Amino acid sequence: MKVCIYSPDGSSFAVALSDGNITVYSTSNWERTWILSGHSKGINSIAYSPNGDRIMSGSMDSSVRVWEVATGDCLYIFIGHPSEICSVAYSPQGNVVASMSDGGTIQLRELESGDGRSIISGLDHKGIYRVAFSPQGDQIVTGGGDKDVRVWDVETGECRQSMTGHTSAVKMVLYFPKGDYIATASDDKTVRLWNVGSGSSRKMPNHHSGPVMNLKYSPKRNQVASCGKDSTIQLWDALTGGHKRALTGHSEHVYQISYSPQEDRLVSGGDDSTVRLWDVESGTCLRILTGHTSCVNDVEFSTQGDQIASSSDDHTVRLWNVNTGICQHVLTGHTASVWIVIYSPQGNQVASASKDGTVMLWDEKTGDCQHSLIGHSSGIYRIVYSSNGNQIASTSDDMTVRLWDVKTGVCTHIFIGHQREVTRVVYSPQGDQLASAGYGGNNTVRLWDLESGECHHTLIGHEKDITTIAYSPRGNLIASWSDAGEGRLWDVATGECLWNLKHDGSTPPGYDYIAHPFVWMSPDVDSFLTGDGGGSVKRWDVIKEGNQYCVRMRWSSTNGQLTLEDACVQDVQGLSDLNKRLLKQRGAKGEPRVRLREASTKVMTMASVVSKLKSSSNTEAPNLPSTTRAISLDE
Repeated sequence: MKVCIYSPDGSSFAVALSDGNITVYSTSNWERTWILSGHSKGINSIAYSPNGDRIMSGSMDSSVRVWEVATGDCLYIFIGHPSEICSVAYSPQGNVVASMSDGGTIQLRELESGDGRSIISGLDHKGIYRVAFSPQGDQIVTGGGDKDVRVWDVETGECRQSMTGHTSAVKMVLYFPKGDYIATASDDKTVRLWNVGSGSSRKMPNHHSGPVMNLKYSPKRNQVASCGKDSTIQLWDALTGGHKRALTGHSEHVYQISYSPQEDRLVSGGDDSTVRLWDVESGTCLRILTGHTSCVNDVEFSTQGDQIASSSDDHTVRLWNVNTGICQHVLTGHTASVWIVIYSPQGNQVASASKDGTVMLWDEKTGDCQHSLIGHSSGIYRIVYSSNGNQIASTSDDMTVRLWDVKTGVCTHIFIGHQREVTRVVYSPQGDQLASAGYGGNNTVRLWDLESGECHHTLIGHEKDITTIAYSPRGNLIASWSDAGEGRLWDVATGECLWNLKHDGSTPPGYDYIAHPFVWMSPDVDSFLTGDGGGSVKRWDVIKEGNQYCVRMRWSSTNGQLTLEDACVQDVQGLSDLNKRLLKQRGAKGEPRVRLREASTKVMTMASVVSKLKSSSNTEAPNLPSTTRAISLDE
């Protein structure tokens, strides 16, 4: 199967096959009404006329045919193209048809005269892939292999505009309903919106083009926020993976993001030395907080959401008033880059960790230093409060994990066993256990008993440096990820590896040691989110089948796929549940129309239609042209 489309009123369904035939079905009972035969080679494109009474087809045999739906008769055969036909389209009025060949020629023919005479022939546009009429029918837009988008006058055949911006072949073109904008999609993995009057365009960001540096999950919104080295922040629907919006404004890498306790705002920081406050609903940047003189390494909201803490390579921590944007305190004392800043669970204390090997505890209101925790002999990678706020755990280049009493500043435990720097540490949800992991050595995760200080389990199996560990919300599982994209899921009670994702190729050359961000979702579901060096965000579901666990990927924002933005599927007919989810996942808006069948209200899915077709095992995914009421997703 090459192409399938619904008629404008949804009463018939046409399928073009690789053998040159077109099969037409009645959607009322899904009985086959016609087999339209005549082409000698496979069909690349078909289109219904606006009133649905005719079907036009373009074939690899270089011909275009027009068929009458009611009788199955072939009304016209158009020849003249020097090579195979790539795309065909009807004008909105139905009186003019366009056909394009891969050799770069366009032919416009008038059907009202009855003889299908050619009114324009030979317009040159290298390797044309798609064409679309303007809503008024006076223009056509084409996209092709030369990367340009061109607008043509239907009456004269003159090229009105040639618009450049894409860096690879243009595979889809579409006019907006008013005809004032054109949307295009390209092999360069971008969607652009063009102003027909000015010819200017803007790129629609819909994925990360570089490594993902951090992820945060919003339970209230069921939303994922990701930031990356491409200087953007992306928001995703956690259920479907659909792209919501991109937050742009940073001029350099964005390393950290954090949701407010109310989850209506987001704070970000990165290489451009700024801290930015965003409205999650609108995507608006509310404030740009300036003052740091070097890279911002970490940002965090206070427990009340009225203050933001930021740490920087300029050796300082700054506390900002969220409502005014004023810097309330500049906390000085560290002698090297400050990598981490966090609030205590009670919100009355701020802890910072530095490359200088110290942890400093600060009063949140006054900015006074309460304790300087000294003991590590090298830089500190991670700090974390216990759930009751009485302890802080820290990890260091010195291969140790230390526990500190917050009230006294005394080190109560030193955990020794790692053979190289320890980069990750996390408390179990129950607070009775600590997990740590790091680089080199035998690439292990270690589970420590907080009361005795003993190592309960050493989790062995990773081949590369471990960059992420996290307990599941119930505390019965722990996940670990390496810098090569290798994931493992462990049973906390036994130390057994329950699942292993081998190297997935997500870390491209030159991105070794890029941490794979990881976050579990809500306690109600065993699902987690990951980011990788290739710019993808993925959701995984943990499923227990009997005594065995398996992990399945729910969705991926892989930037090798085209996603849609501002595309509407409101009241579109004939989409299967799978196609609905795919369209939603790729950014389409609106609700497709549900078509009920008999009293049982069963929906006929695309899969059940395809199963009735006599097609080879090498069938291609349905490709719905822009002239139908559905949206085309060209891979």
